Amino acid sequence: MSHTLKTVAIASAVATALATIATMAVSGEQEKCFGVSLAGENDCAAGPGTTCAGTSSVDYQGNAWALVNGGTCMEIELPTKADGTARNGALSALPRDLPA
Repeated sequence: MSHTLKTVAIASAVATALATIATMAVSGEQEKCFGVSLAGENDCAAGPGTTCAGTSSVDYQGNAWALVNGGTCMEIELPTKADGTARNGALSALPRDLPA
């Protein structure tokens, strides 16, 4: 077997292993995380008067959710509010950052 063919075989094996690991990480369970999506990028539930996905009108709207990897919702780093108050994601709707 030539040196080039061995290199290609090893590179293919490494690429396959990395793809398998990435697939395993993505295929994990997801959870609804409220208050983490940007305006118009929510997955669903954007409060009264909205229909569903993509209907939030305020960044980090507390009653709009996005799907995130299970167990990561509370760890998502969000910018603080204008008054310096911290923002965090939550597993249930929040009363903050609601449209006027």
